[in-house]
Amino acid sequence: MNFPADLKYTKDHEWIRVDGAVAYIGITDYAQSELGEIVFVDITTEGEVVAKEEVFGTIEAVKTVSDLFMPVSGEVIQANSELEDKPELVNEDVYGNGWLIKISMSDPSELDDLLSAAEYEQLIAK
Repeated sequence: MNFPADLKYTKDHEWIRVDGAVAYIGITDYAQSELGEIVFVDITTEGEVVAKEEVFGTIEAVKTVSDLFMPVSGEVIQANSELEDKPELVNEDVYGNGWLIKISMSDPSELDDLLSAAEYEQLIAK
């Protein structure tokens, strides 16, 4: 399993990478391996402000559908349109081209509540 140290993580298995005023959000390597083959990503919140821990979309695998939760509050400024035709990018490049949404954070201090890579690894080891 791969958990880059420059990302923050949630207990719900999302990651967030901050790039200036915006942040990219996806699911972790652990989450994609547990879900299996991703067949559909449904993001219906583009252009909306979504609060921390609210659902911003769903991800569908062969065997299940899972809600996606916001790590921090913010406006969803872009959904990854590549996933419409290639949802398997989430499996193939989970921390790169498999990102789900790009947001404009409304309260960057909420990042302090998230897990480091080491803390996330401890969480999933339980």
